[in-house]
Amino acid sequence: MLKQHLSQRLLQKLSPQQIQLMKLLQIPTAILDQRIKEELEQNPALEEGNEYEEEPENFETSNETQETEGEYDQEVKDYDSSEPADENPTNDFEEYLNNYLEDDTASYKYKADDYTGEMEEQKSVPFAVESTFHDHLERQIGLLKLKNEDQYKIALQIVGSIDDDGYLRRDPSAIIDDLVFAQNIDTNEKEIISILQMIQAFDPPGVGARNLQECLLIQIKAKIKIESKKVKLKILKLSEIVLQNYFEEFTKKHYTKMQRSLGISESQLKAAIDEILKLNPKPSSGYVDPISFNSVIGHYIVPDFTVTNRDGELELTVNSKNAPDLKINDHYLDMLRNYNDHKKVGSNGKKEKEAVMFIKQKIESAKWFIDAIRQRQDTLYRTMYSIMQFQKDYFLTGDQKKIKPMILKDLADITGLDISTVSRVANSKFVQTEYGTKRLKEFFSESLQTEEGDEVSTLEVKKILSEMITGESKRKPLSDEKLKELLLRKGYNIARRTIAKYREQLNIPVARLRKELV
Repeated sequence: MLKQHLSQRLLQKLSPQQIQLMKLLQIPTAILDQRIKEELEQNPALEEGNEYEEEPENFETSNETQETEGEYDQEVKDYDSSEPADENPTNDFEEYLNNYLEDDTASYKYKADDYTGEMEEQKSVPFAVESTFHDHLERQIGLLKLKNEDQYKIALQIVGSIDDDGYLRRDPSAIIDDLVFAQNIDTNEKEIISILQMIQAFDPPGVGARNLQECLLIQIKAKIKIESKKVKLKILKLSEIVLQNYFEEFTKKHYTKMQRSLGISESQLKAAIDEILKLNPKPSSGYVDPISFNSVIGHYIVPDFTVTNRDGELELTVNSKNAPDLKINDHYLDMLRNYNDHKKVGSNGKKEKEAVMFIKQKIESAKWFIDAIRQRQDTLYRTMYSIMQFQKDYFLTGDQKKIKPMILKDLADITGLDISTVSRVANSKFVQTEYGTKRLKEFFSESLQTEEGDEVSTLEVKKILSEMITGESKRKPLSDEKLKELLLRKGYNIARRTIAKYREQLNIPVARLRKELV
């Protein structure tokens, strides 16, 4: 039997405005302009403003920003409320218009002192037009001596199956099936291998290899073909033998076993291995776009913040080059004014009222987006400013050992923001310092306690561990147990398993694989 019951429940739900605000926080500066363009296309009441072009484009540390911090919580409540729009079109828009016109619609733009004497005028970072790695390979297909159009399509299919590292990791049988179903081409494995061997002669060397061993062999054979010096040729041929017949021993660094099997001296083996180490294990990284002279797989990092040390005083700038000035479209405001004038004389019809409701909704949506951009800049500033103050010793010296233990909760307590908000800011943002461009995530670490009872960052321990391994004897690398003993002498009581974990996080192999012939 069905029954109805009344019950009260307290639920916490995010409004659409809150969800969009969180998404804006996660967006890096490099693609913020794309998000703004999308909003400009979707909302005709929003447009780029020109009246603020004389203001510098950067968001600098200032008293104005610090004064807004106290208003932050109230603004969040304003976003949370998100009351539905008034459905009565006969509301008095006079007050609404006056209130809007008094607002500073580009308030997320803050003035910055121009210390360099000139400011960048461009609002977006120019990107060079590049051809892709696969475009580069496809152009070379035209140089092959193929028998017919089907073989050209087979070559295209093989090139399209090469992954971003430059390897062909698909089986010939899978390529045969693709050609049959997609292009109605009947071929066989022998023909696939034959065309693949032609493609393996493409630039960059090693492309189209099916595994690392084949990749290195392709490159070493290409070197042998063009080498004319006998001494160098002898070393290259020895390298080819090592890769062909002793690849497993080479990867595991069983040098003594290789010497005995090949009957060569340690210096000869070292010379051969040195040639192998010069080869490129990722062929695609050797491709350079002739137009931009940049690797096609390289990524442009646009810093979201810049921290400058000026005679011991740290200055923070939030990059807002990709955040253009925004304002409400004047034409839409004029239409509201006209409606207000007509309403006073009672000449408004039903269609006009429906139209003005649409206009009002678009204006409110545009105004919210402008405020959300300002809110984003304010939240970014507050979070990065707290990190800068917390890790002041690092920003002044660049010494990674001076990075203090810091977790998300520490910043949440300082800024008054939620931990999830701090996490979104720190997740995909970069800061430019005098010591390089760093991810914000690099400043977060757990704490360890030394024998003296002092708390130190795990980053400090990793830095010391890295320095120890860098300075070790390459003939006899330090084991994890030996590293544990050395750290204990320095006052860091860490378990061997923890040493192994930190070493793996630093991408440092075990002692046996760090052994080298010196």
